[in-house]
Amino acid sequence: MRSFSVAVAGLALLFVQLFSASASAQTPPSPREIDGYRELHKAAHNGDVALIEKLASAGADLESRDTVGRTPLHVAAFASQDDAVRALAEAGANLNALENSAYDIVTIASVANDLEMVELALALGANAGNITSPFDGTALIAAAHLGHHDVVSRLIAAGAPLDHVNNLGWTALIEAVILGDGRSDHVETVRALVAAGADRTIADRQAVTPIEHARARGYSEIVEILNETR
Repeated sequence: MRSFSVAVAGLALLFVQLFSASASAQTPPSPREIDGYRELHKAAHNGDVALIEKLASAGADLESRDTVGRTPLHVAAFASQDDAVRALAEAGANLNALENSAYDIVTIASVANDLEMVELALALGANAGNITSPFDGTALIAAAHLGHHDVVSRLIAAGAPLDHVNNLGWTALIEAVILGDGRSDHVETVRALVAAGADRTIADRQAVTPIEHARARGYSEIVEILNETR
């Protein structure tokens, strides 16, 4: 009864936090921004490897920023241009750069459920443990929130921090429960996190644990996973 009542008491706070999260989510370049791109940003968006190599050889600034702080590498990641990401990285672009909302290319690809881009970025040397987003989260938290379980598994394999707590007071495991829908994608996300050793005892700021949240929402499969003994 305690878990249910605490969860209900926290719904107002949760609503405020969710509204803030949705209002500040990462945004890909708009059509107007894309139309205004020149040189490396344009080449990155279009996946024009030859032009990227030509501009880089001529000394173009690989870390140049658009109006919201996106480098050409961010633009290539948003456009899912794998070859452009590779070309920029090989030219020396910073794989861990953050744009103005503090997103890196791994988090951008994780939110998009772009597993191929996630794998490429990690293979090129991007850090799976970067602190990203206005919520001081990680790519793993973002992927868990959305139920992108294949991405979650890849990030875990890359050493992403399992128990990082963001500035909302949530871990990847908590987000997979309270921001998920309890269906198969989030079930598999929870399963991957628990199998990897995520701490099931870490509670949110209202002292509600992942299993208490799952019980309050009627997520029986997730409750079963969280109840399993190692």
